[in-house]
Amino acid sequence: MRQERISLLGLGSMGRALAGALIGAGHEVTVWNRTPGKAGELVARGAREVSSVEEAVQAGGLVVVCLLDDASVREALAPVVRGLTGRDLVNLTSGSVQQARELAGWLGGRGVRFLGGGIMAVPSTVGTEGAFILYSGARDLFDRVAPVLSPIGRPQWAGEDPGFAALYDMAALSGMYGMSAGADHAVTMLHAEGGDLETFKRAVLGPWMEQMLPIIVAGADPSATVPEEYNPGMQAVGLETILAASGEAGVPAELSGHLRASLWRMRRAVDAG
Repeated sequence: MRQERISLLGLGSMGRALAGALIGAGHEVTVWNRTPGKAGELVARGAREVSSVEEAVQAGGLVVVCLLDDASVREALAPVVRGLTGRDLVNLTSGSVQQARELAGWLGGRGVRFLGGGIMAVPSTVGTEGAFILYSGARDLFDRVAPVLSPIGRPQWAGEDPGFAALYDMAALSGMYGMSAGADHAVTMLHAEGGDLETFKRAVLGPWMEQMLPIIVAGADPSATVPEEYNPGMQAVGLETILAASGEAGVPAELSGHLRASLWRMRRAVDAG
């Protein structure tokens, strides 16, 4: 893998993890953060910290952006966009499909080669075998950039549409938060009724979710169809029972949104025949 100059904008928990992985791979990394004081460990490992976005851009090489949101990306890049003409920029900031497309158009109109991105990892797993990073935009740019950024996670191209990395990212996060909501609701129910929480998580919830996850993902469907063997009418009754039990245990209704979404799907399938 060739070593390159990389300017990283943003040193939140994720930005620091990205920088650490790139430094560890031998890249020459320049870092900037709006609030100073977060780069100490990275500087000790060889990073160069600068006090302005202008300095980071002037360092040359690939620009990687990992900030809070689309607005913060626009705010950071607006004063330096002319200095980015002819350069490659990868945006790993979470945002919507439309925001990614608009950002690509804004930068592309100023001669910046753009890849949208989505980080399929948490800071502690950046650079590990399970981490992967979604990219979308021009395939030739992805082919050039992917080997450089491979130390942060396995590169996966999502397509030419610059918004597709954001699309896949947002959709995958939706699935993750759905699982998280289900687990939170489950342990809240157990705790409310005096169950052994640690035994439940270790011996019941964890193994059950691991067993069901492949089935759930394979069966996910945007249509009104539910496979006949899943018996949506029976599942609707079961979901109503869970909701009733949740209410009896005093679990806040806000924690049961995932159950109500599933109940809506089962009822819709029953109505569709």
